[in-house]
Amino acid sequence: MNAIQSPLTPYEALCWYLEAGVDEAVGETPVNRFAPQPEAAPILPPAFAKPTVAADKPPVSPPASRPHASGPSIAAGVKTLDALREALEALEGCALKTTATQLVFADGNPDAKVMFVGEAPGADEDRIGRPFVGQAGKLLDKMLASIGLDRSNAYITNLLPWRPPGNRTPTPQEVAQLLPFLERHIELADPQILVLLGGTAAQAVLAHSEGITKLRGKWFDYATPGLVRPVSALATFHPAYLLRQPAQKREAWRDLLMLRRKLDEIGT
Repeated sequence: MNAIQSPLTPYEALCWYLEAGVDEAVGETPVNRFAPQPEAAPILPPAFAKPTVAADKPPVSPPASRPHASGPSIAAGVKTLDALREALEALEGCALKTTATQLVFADGNPDAKVMFVGEAPGADEDRIGRPFVGQAGKLLDKMLASIGLDRSNAYITNLLPWRPPGNRTPTPQEVAQLLPFLERHIELADPQILVLLGGTAAQAVLAHSEGITKLRGKWFDYATPGLVRPVSALATFHPAYLLRQPAQKREAWRDLLMLRRKLDEIGT
């Protein structure tokens, strides 16, 4: 007769498995380790957890940003030269303001019959805050004196009221942004004669793509909706260019004589 075997206790069974060389527990169903496994959801640190909002404090929407008025609308809205200067000083979105020292608005007599428009302030103008006070400005004063003018009977400004970094040429974007303010400046000053110094100013104001050598020595009619009558406009070389190219002073002198004759015609 066979003896009835008593069942092993869990401890005895574990010892028996260890003696038999079993060192790992496996399931009854084999697992395919090469099959793609579903991705586990990432565990975010507390800093990325979605904040809870109290029931009695609904989320606050950010304040709506106010749209900025455009340059043409700002310029058209000013009624005086002082207001135009204040509008430029408060102008937003102009990168030149962040690199320039200060605004260079104008110099001379705003009631003069002749208005000179240059390109942009240089280092001396940026430091002092007045247009044409450096070497080019000294030459301009001599040019004015040669035909009986000075800053008491002439008005002087620039296409750009801020100095471009390194005295570089203004970009088309800068000209487009600030040209409406110059146009309003001319309307408010209301000169009878407009003298454009250099190719950049002449091309922008006259809306011509030709260079200064082709634009100079000719009279143009400059008109805007804010002017009561067209203004006679004359382009000539910029004094800074004449410092670099003194041979062109002969042509500039011819332009000055044209200006003097026009001034005589209108009685000044």
